[in-house]
Amino acid sequence: MSSKLLPALLLSLVAAAGPAGDPPPLPADTLPKDLAVDAVPPGLGPRPVPDDNPLTPARAALGRRLFFDPVLSADRTVACASCHRPDRGFAGGDGPPRGLGGRPLPRRAPTLLNRAYGRAFFWDGRAASLEGQALEPIRNPLEMGSSVEEAVRRLAADADYRARFAAAFDDGVTAVNLGKALAGFERTLLRGGSPIDRFRKGERGALSKAELHGLWLYESKGGCWRCHGGPNFTDEQFHNTGVAFGREPADEGRQAATGRAADRGKFKTPTLRGAALRGPYMHDGSLTTLEAVVEFYDRGGRPDPDLDPAVKPLGLTADERAALVAFLKAL
Repeated sequence: MSSKLLPALLLSLVAAAGPAGDPPPLPADTLPKDLAVDAVPPGLGPRPVPDDNPLTPARAALGRRLFFDPVLSADRTVACASCHRPDRGFAGGDGPPRGLGGRPLPRRAPTLLNRAYGRAFFWDGRAASLEGQALEPIRNPLEMGSSVEEAVRRLAADADYRARFAAAFDDGVTAVNLGKALAGFERTLLRGGSPIDRFRKGERGALSKAELHGLWLYESKGGCWRCHGGPNFTDEQFHNTGVAFGREPADEGRQAATGRAADRGKFKTPTLRGAALRGPYMHDGSLTTLEAVVEFYDRGGRPDPDLDPAVKPLGLTADERAALVAFLKAL
């Protein structure tokens, strides 16, 4: 989160979350040796890539190294992967999220899976590109607690990084290229080719009876497609589900980024792809399982005067709730 945009809100939320603890662990890089910069999994469609940041093996490999390296944080204990854990769908792990010095963070790290298809970034959408998003945690005093200028200085002083930047960019180590490298790596984090995709392509035996029932509910009685539609199962919009209403200190959601009262309590719709990997759920981790998420929406969310009209009681049976969970797991 940007201290420039949300200082008072963030500090109040962190103060309520409790004292600092141990810094988040540094996960190992368990990804395949070679990153796919050309191939896209079935079901997703062409990967958007900006003209000024073509996706190349050198840029993706550099971004990958930076992603797992705590050199970007003030005390060299926190990396991007600390909060966006590969083993948890590139989202946060169990327990409250923690940044520099083990300080608690007010929001969970959203998944980076399929963010190549994103149109706005962070839970409140305050960044317009992956390149812009990638630099924010470095300068955030609660996350990495450093500055982009210091990160660039460190990288420029490292012979290996100088060589890697020179191989990826004509102008070497710069703040712009740091953002481009991280964004390039993040654009390789794609998830598709699920049983749902195979079924939609005509493989009738790809889904179990429960998964097929869940897909039908997603498209009909559940109405999940209203917000989680399209190939990436998200409308890339912001909705108030009531999940944060009545909690103190209040998290204003999208309103904190736009200043518009109409955006109070709205948060970004996450993709449903890979959902089974990344609990607990919602921006605050308040729902621990997929079953709890389905029950939450079956109840019609949480009462809130600004509740999104699409969020209303569904009247699902126990079998229908179980089928929706099976569908989510099949994604």
